[in-house]
Amino acid sequence: MTMTDVPALGGPATDGPATDGSASPRFRLGFLTHVQGPGELASTYDHAQELFVVADELGFDVGWVAQHHVSLGGGGLPSPWTFLAYAAARTRRIRLATAITILPLEDPVRLAEDVSVVDTLSGGRVEIGVGSGGSELEYAAFGRDVGRRRELTSEGLAVLRKALANEEVGAPGFTIQPPARDFTDRIWQGVFSAPGAEYAAASGSNLLLNRAAYGYDEPTDAVQRPWADAYLAAWNLPRPPRIGLSRFVFPSADRRTALAQIGPHVLAAAQRFSGHGAFPKGIDTDEALRRFHSFYGHPEEIVAQLRQEQVLPVATDLIAQFNPAVVDHDVAIRALELIATEVAPALGWKPASPAQPALAGL
Repeated sequence: MTMTDVPALGGPATDGPATDGSASPRFRLGFLTHVQGPGELASTYDHAQELFVVADELGFDVGWVAQHHVSLGGGGLPSPWTFLAYAAARTRRIRLATAITILPLEDPVRLAEDVSVVDTLSGGRVEIGVGSGGSELEYAAFGRDVGRRRELTSEGLAVLRKALANEEVGAPGFTIQPPARDFTDRIWQGVFSAPGAEYAAASGSNLLLNRAAYGYDEPTDAVQRPWADAYLAAWNLPRPPRIGLSRFVFPSADRRTALAQIGPHVLAAAQRFSGHGAFPKGIDTDEALRRFHSFYGHPEEIVAQLRQEQVLPVATDLIAQFNPAVVDHDVAIRALELIATEVAPALGWKPASPAQPALAGL
C-alpha cells in the first residue's frame, strides 16, 4: 500500500490536514478521559459523564474511556461498559469507545455481551479498543500471568471477534444476546511496536497509538511513525485502514497559563513512570512534557505544533486527552471547547451536523 492509498487525517486520498488554511475533507475528532479528578469519586464520575455530554454538543465524533483496575489517584475506571451505557443515555450522536479494554482480564464472551448491549442501547454507536495492559498487580488480582499477556490478548481477541460476528462461541449452539451488529470495522488494537502494528493489520483491527512511547529517548512521533507505516504496509483488506492517534492536547489562554495548570501533574506522573523505568530518573518538568509528547498553550501554538507531528498525516482519528494532567472540571470543559472550535477546525475538521451522526464516514 502506498501513501496515496491511505485514508489520512482529513479523509481518504489526502496526505493529511491542510496547512495553508484551506478546507480539507473531514476527519474524526475524539477525546479520551481516564476518569480522574479531585474530591469525591461520585463527582469525578459525574464530571466525566458531563464531558461526554459537552463533547456530544460540540460535535466530537468519539468519546473514549480508558480501563484501569488499580486506582490512578483521584479515580480510575474499572468498568467502562457500565459507564458507557450511562453515557449512551445522556448523548445523542457521539460514538462511545474504549482505549483500551484490558482483554486478558476479561472473559471475551461476557465482554462481547456487554458490548452488544451498549451498542443496542446506543443505536449502534459503540467501538471497542483492546490491548494487553501490563500492570502486574492487576494481572495478579485477576489470577492471570502477566508474562503471557500478549498470548492471552491474541486468544481473547479471536474469541471476541467470533462472538461479535454472532458465531458460535463457548459451546455448540451458543451465540451472544442480543445479536451484535456488524463490528467488522469497529475493533481497535493498542500497540507498542512495529510487529504489534503488523499483527493488528493482519487481524483486521484498526490501530490505536498511545500518547507517549515509553522507554524511548526519541520523540514519540518519531518512534511511532514507523509503527504506523508498518501497519499500513501490512494492511490487505478491501476496506480502508484506520489509525487513531491519541495525543495530550491542552489549549488555554496562553502557554504560561497552560503550564501552570498542567505542569505539576505531568511532572508527578513522569516521576511515577521513572520509578519503573519507562522514563529516566531525575526528570524535570520540561523533559516530562517532552516525554508525554505534550501540545499545550494558545490554540494557534498547538495548531502549529500539531502540523509538525509526524504521525498525524496518516491518522484518520485524532484523540485528544488531558491525562496525565488532572484539571478542574470547568477548565476541562473550556479546553474541549477550544479543541472543537479552534484547534481541530484549523486542521480541517468540521463538526457533524445534528442530522449527521458520528457513524457517517466509517
